[in-house]
Amino acid sequence: MKRLREELEEILKKDNRYKIDAYLFLFEALDYTRRLFKKRKHVTGQELLEGIKELARIKFGRMAKTVLEDWGVKTTDDFGEIVFNLVEAKILSKTRKDKKEDFHNVYSFDEVFVRDYEIKPNER
Repeated sequence: MKRLREELEEILKKDNRYKIDAYLFLFEALDYTRRLFKKRKHVTGQELLEGIKELARIKFGRMAKTVLEDWGVKTTDDFGEIVFNLVEAKILSKTRKDKKEDFHNVYSFDEVFVRDYEIKPNER
């Protein structure tokens, strides 16, 4: 974990748009997404964004949009930027088919974290 944190700090020196917590959450969401889609290795951008959405709702509830925005993440495109920063740093890998555009405007944070947010009976 210490080595990863050091690598992330190097990324932040080059691109400080996102807090380190956004990168750490992305790794957590990647693990969650692999379990969600029963994949051992590669997940697509669309799959990752689905996992991010679900995990953010689970972890942060109605505060998900606020938490992500505090980390500098305001759109799904920002997650694409984070992923490709990690690819550029050789922390993550990509296939020839993977592109930043896969993350472009996939869903609105207002829609999925505010308007469409459902309170489940055990959340009350």
